[in-house]
Order: sequence, then C-alpha cells, then structure tokens
Amino acid sequence: MYKFPENFLWGAATSAPQSEGHGSKNGKTPTTWDKWYELSPDKFTPNQGPETTSNMYNMYKEDAKLMSDISMNSFRTSISWARLLPDGKTVNEEAVTFYREYFAELLKNNVKPVINLFHFDMPWWLMEKGGWEARESVDAFAFYAKTAFELFGDQVDTWATFNEPIVHVECGYLYGYHYPAIHDFKKAIQVGYNTIMAHTKAVAAYKELKQEGKIGIILNVSPCYSRGETEGDALAAKQADLLNTKSFLDPVVLGEFPVELKELLAANDLLPETVAGDKELIAENKVDFIGLNYYQPRRVQEPKEKLVGNATDPSDFYIPYIWPERKMNEYRGWEIYPEALYDVAIMMKEDYGNIPWFVSENGMGVAQEERFMDESGQIQDDYRIEFMMDHLKELHKGIEAGSNCFGYHTWTFIDCWSWLNGYTNRYGFYRMDLDNNFERTLKKSGIWFKELSENNGFN
Repeated sequence: MYKFPENFLWGAATSAPQSEGHGSKNGKTPTTWDKWYELSPDKFTPNQGPETTSNMYNMYKEDAKLMSDISMNSFRTSISWARLLPDGKTVNEEAVTFYREYFAELLKNNVKPVINLFHFDMPWWLMEKGGWEARESVDAFAFYAKTAFELFGDQVDTWATFNEPIVHVECGYLYGYHYPAIHDFKKAIQVGYNTIMAHTKAVAAYKELKQEGKIGIILNVSPCYSRGETEGDALAAKQADLLNTKSFLDPVVLGEFPVELKELLAANDLLPETVAGDKELIAENKVDFIGLNYYQPRRVQEPKEKLVGNATDPSDFYIPYIWPERKMNEYRGWEIYPEALYDVAIMMKEDYGNIPWFVSENGMGVAQEERFMDESGQIQDDYRIEFMMDHLKELHKGIEAGSNCFGYHTWTFIDCWSWLNGYTNRYGFYRMDLDNNFERTLKKSGIWFKELSENNGFN
C-alpha cells in the first residue's frame, strides 16, 4: 500500500482562460490570447478559440459538485486579470461577484481553492505598453495582486503568483508559440527578470496585508539529464539547469540568483536592466511553498558547433538529446519518465531547504479518446490511471526519503482548452462534449481518483 501524509491535497488544476469561457463578456477586456486569435486564427485549432472554452463561468456550481463527487479535496485555478481589472485600475464588480460565488461553492463542497494570479494571460492594454518587457508591468501586477488579496483573502488562504512563468518567456520571446512570437534572447531574459520582480512585489504586498495564509509560485520543472559523461555534455546539462530551473527556483526560494547564471549572462551580454533595491526585495520576499508541474524530463547534449561570439539562443548552450530507451506519449510528443519525479523530490529536499512543495500539475493528454468509450458511454482511460500510478510511486518514494511534499494535482478536472491545440488532446477526469451543451461525463480515471483520495493512497 502506498500511503501518503495526513491532510494530503488530492486535486486538479486549470486556469481561468482555459476553463471560464466568456472571453469578451461580463466586463472582461481582451488578453493576448483573445487578440491573437482575432488577428491570426490560422495559428489555432479551427473554430476553437479562447471565447468559449469550458464554460465554467456558467457551470461552476455543477462543477464544484462534480469535484466533490470524485473526492477532490482541492482545486487550483486562476483569476483573470483582464476580468477583475479590465483597465488595470477599475474593479469589475461582476467579476468580484463571480469569483466570490465560485470560491464559496468550492468551499461548500469541501474543495480547498488554491488560487493563481497569472496563467499566460497578459491583458491587452498592458501588452500594448510592452507587456513583461516593460518595467511598468511589475507595479501593475503588484496592484492587481493586492486587489485580489483584499477582495478574496477571506476565502482563499493558498495563493500562487504565476503558473509556469518560463513558458511566457520561452514561448513568447524564443520559440514562437505564444504572442508576441518573436525571437530575441535579450528580451526573453528581461521578460523573465521583470516577471520575477512582479512576483516579488506581489509577495511583498501579501505579507504587508498580514492575512492568515501562504503564498508561493508554480514552476514547471523538467529535471535535466545529459547524454553522457563528457565534459561538454555535463556543461550543457548544467547550463540548461541554470537557465530553465535555477533561474526561477533560486530567487523565489533562496532569495538570490545563482552566481553562475549571472556570470553566464554577463559573458554573453544578456544581463537584464535592473532597478536599485531589486536585490534586497528578492532577498526579503521568499515564498512559503512551491508548486511544481512535471510532465517530462529534459535530456540534453553539447551543441554540435562551438559558440563564436555571444549566444543568441539557448541552443548555443545545449541541444536536445533523444534517449534511445524512452517511452513516449505520442499524442503530445513528450517522454514519459516517472523516475524524474523522485529526482525532483530529492532536489527540493537537498537544494532548497526542504521547503513545502506539491505536484501542481501532472497528467497525460490523449487525442480521440472516444475510441476508448465502452457501451455505457464511459471513457476507459486505463492509460491515464497507469500514468498517475507510476508517477505517484516515485513521488511516494521521495516522500519516504524525507521530501516535504504536501499534495498532488493532476491536469485536469474537465477536458479544457489548450491554447493553440484547442481540444485536440484531452486530459480530464470528466469528458466534455463540445457538441452537447458542454455536457460532462465521468471517465474511468475519475472513479480511480476518488478511491485514491478517499484512501489517501493506493495498492
């Protein structure tokens, strides 16, 4: 029997833009996603934009009950900045009513709300001023965060500032998957730095309010494994780890950036612009906990060509390596490697002071799940159950070794909208029928998860 610690959080995660719908209604102004879909619909799955998504705006009462039905004791979602503060300054009272009723419904169903403030959804009014490239975004986010804490702090005692902040750095400024889809390593570093300062000032605002709760951040962590033991491969893995993991984990948990990261950036003329007092703010406003999203490992090798001049792309430091023995989720193109979750657990214990942390996302997206529907209409997603079991075994091993993990959240509760991929891959415990008024139908994995939560473990 794999038993987990008392009061362990068993739940799921989503975000406001991927679940609420009503993208242009109820007082909300556009985000980068709304505008990008309007400007370049060809980049998205046809007819699956951010306007509709999963309609939780209307169905949150039913959904809170469905969470309770499978014994979820916690749920992480986000607040839409553009819904709460449509112009960045003025509170949208309809949004306040919606979120307060939403959170109250979760609490009524014994589902703890874990609330995140930013999940890739930059308000368009701020994007027009430069988005995270502009220092103005730091104080704008801090004001939004303080507003949310004041409005909902009596209902929410577990907050996260950002979800996977390195994604809007990489996808927006290096790899072209998110707006503004440009390639500029220097700007990417500045965006990352301003994001960390926005996080830091939000943490400071929370602490000033002296509310009874905790604040953290949610980071995606892909443990870095090198191709071999050559000096070049080892350096590639070290630099990949500095850029992708330590760049966020160190300042938010330890209160300072790694010296080696600063040296690497300085050597390539990539250091960001800073403001006097930033260093002290980071040191004084460390997080109470960390959420870690884990889906796949990062396997790297040294670049094939030696760097000449300054780096212009992360591939100047490391390139991907395909492990011959890898097992794949062919639908998402991601390697399945549960063993890395144990390595994550040990990393948090040994390198980050054994700070409280939880698995804030872990899941498996599969396309055309209707193929696995039985005669009763239920999706027999044994592959998802196997995926969770394999990862939970490794997580349990890490907890047994002393890692301070307090929860496990899957992605996701109900099939949700996935940015450029729409509803191609499904992740939920409940199937959502887009053609039948968003009808939710329980999958086999939801029944398994109910037993998991009620038993606080599994055989």
